[in-house]
Amino acid sequence: MSTASDSSFVKIQNPVVQAAGILAAVLVFNIGAIFARYAGMDVEQRFPWTIAASFILFFAAGNSIMSLQSDNMDKYWTRSILSFIGLAGAAGGFAYLFSSLSMNEAGSYKWIYIVLTIGYLVFLSMIGFMRKIVEFAQREEWNQPRIRKRKK
Repeated sequence: MSTASDSSFVKIQNPVVQAAGILAAVLVFNIGAIFARYAGMDVEQRFPWTIAASFILFFAAGNSIMSLQSDNMDKYWTRSILSFIGLAGAAGGFAYLFSSLSMNEAGSYKWIYIVLTIGYLVFLSMIGFMRKIVEFAQREEWNQPRIRKRKK
């Protein structure tokens, strides 16, 4: 039983699978927004851009935390950054298709995308730096502090 759960956890660790799952969620929420609009709810035309930005932030946070589990950090970062670029482009494409507004017409979403991209790179860097510190601390030999006599 634990092998099946271990297998699915290994799949979730793959940044491409994470991005595909997030992209599927973006699509589901955009379709839900269309149904909500047809049901009579007041859904703003820029709402698909909000959905895209929200899920990109979710990917950035989750992917950064999942990077702690990777064995090869360089390989993970490469796949992770390429997945982020693909997710940002595809989510933006869905937002354009569902809202019929370009990023420039949607208001400040261009700047939100820039901030999310910089934030994602900062998240990855912080996690990588913390991981390096932990690896250094584990390699370092820690001895008991020497007791020194005080001068009187």
